[in-house]
Amino acid sequence: MNIQVSPSPIPNSNAVSLTSMLDRDDYLTGLLNQVTATKTEGWLQELRQSAANWVRHSIIPTTREEEWRFTDLSSLRKVQFNNVEAGNFASLVFDILPEAANSRLVFVNGVFAPELSAVSDLPSGIVVSNLAGLSAVEQEGVRQYLAQAEGAQEVFTALNTAGITDAAVVWVKKNVVVETPIHLVFISVVGETAMISQPRCLVVAESGSQVTLVEEYTNRQDTKSAEDGVYLTNAVTEIWVSENAQVSHIRVEQEGAEAFHIGKTAIAQARDSRYTCHAITLGAKLSRHNLEILQTGEQTQTTLNGLTIISGKQLSDTHSAIALNYPHGTSDQLHKCIVGDRAHAVFNGKVFVPKPAQLTNASQLNRNLLLSSKARVDTKPQLEITADNVKCAHGATVSQLEDDEIFYLQSRGIDENDARKLLINAFAAEVINQIPIPSLREILLNTVNNLKSLTNE
Repeated sequence: MNIQVSPSPIPNSNAVSLTSMLDRDDYLTGLLNQVTATKTEGWLQELRQSAANWVRHSIIPTTREEEWRFTDLSSLRKVQFNNVEAGNFASLVFDILPEAANSRLVFVNGVFAPELSAVSDLPSGIVVSNLAGLSAVEQEGVRQYLAQAEGAQEVFTALNTAGITDAAVVWVKKNVVVETPIHLVFISVVGETAMISQPRCLVVAESGSQVTLVEEYTNRQDTKSAEDGVYLTNAVTEIWVSENAQVSHIRVEQEGAEAFHIGKTAIAQARDSRYTCHAITLGAKLSRHNLEILQTGEQTQTTLNGLTIISGKQLSDTHSAIALNYPHGTSDQLHKCIVGDRAHAVFNGKVFVPKPAQLTNASQLNRNLLLSSKARVDTKPQLEITADNVKCAHGATVSQLEDDEIFYLQSRGIDENDARKLLINAFAAEVINQIPIPSLREILLNTVNNLKSLTNE
């Protein structure tokens, strides 16, 4: 696989804030000390050390920075997080997708759990393993790609890299078509103390290959008293899509009610490649997802579907950036938010079309449904175009459930609560129904249907 880095990378929209030695961020340094307590060897330790050096001269973003002005991390800074400890989780119960019953990797608190994983139902030509389980030759291949994507110096991404001890690795060889979806499950087991875990995922799809990937973040409790425990998940996924390769990616975040979730998904697309992402955000007290796509060749196809459903006092922030640097690229983005109670959704989507990217076709739409008078959404779709022969469009809508639609359903014998639920489900189904895995579609539709907090103001 040969991917050339574009001369016009994604503008530094999520750049880390650098400090002087005198203005060092002591809180960030404390997090760094926790995640770097476990040492590794060789090239991986060198990679970690380089990232750690960057973090030491960085600060956690504040609302004074444009990219973070709607997402206040001050509540995060009030929590003292500890590194995770190993445990016995062989009896842990979680949803197993029938389509991926024997093609899954499970990580608990960021640590690989072989007793919960199963990779027996995979064709030749694909490697699905944790980093530590790879051969020396395979690890040398991983070395070329791990932490090499654009945006590696963003503060939370660098913090994740500084703490890498293991990772989920999916490597699809040239012209291999994988019919079975790969399920990567990252489970946080909440205990009595606040913890930080840093899942890492690397996907490499060589030329002509095809693969479907499910990346899931969820939680369990180890005691009843830990039901609403506080924890931080800082996740990074890098996906390299080579020439004429196809990756279908489903990302589901359903963390605990008091959790913090910060995620980065970085994708590099080579010539004639196709990448589709379905990003579903349901959980966490505060969540942020940075989705960054870098086009490295002509005629790429990029499809981004997103659905955020939040209530209570949740805050969910989605920042996406698509850099279409070459001609004949196509991107289509739809992101929907359903916001109830006093929750706050943020969407900022950027599409960059520089002068070399002639004959680009890009569309972007953010649709928001507010279920309460106190619900809030801040939306900012953006196009930055210097090419003069393109077809690009973007837009955003914010609406509430229509009284006449609810009345119509009531006139057909449906009570008001069920009428609201039907309309909410229909709004969400436009995204969920595009997910190519039937069992996951059913799970998500049932989840939306059972979110009672969304049906009453």
